[in-house]
Amino acid sequence: MNTDRLFTQSNGEPIYPDTVTEWFAKFLKRHDLPKVTLHSLRHTNATLMIAEGVDICTVSKRLGHANTSITLDVYAHALKTKDSDAADKLDAVLAVR
Repeated sequence: MNTDRLFTQSNGEPIYPDTVTEWFAKFLKRHDLPKVTLHSLRHTNATLMIAEGVDICTVSKRLGHANTSITLDVYAHALKTKDSDAADKLDAVLAVR
């Protein structure tokens, strides 16, 4: 079965979302890893993409957001950091030597 879902049963049918969440929690515990959620990994992924200069349209599309305004609202904190970095770089370029 062709599907756009990330997690499916062996026959391609959708699985109950809590199944993945429960599996992930057990995996973390079994490997003595810190407790994190799948959603926090998604958030970290998006924040890292922004920090590395990936354009907001690409980040938004990869997250499946309907439009970039959602991405901009949610990840404004990461964009503020990028703005500060841009100001520092401009300052360095314009500094009198």
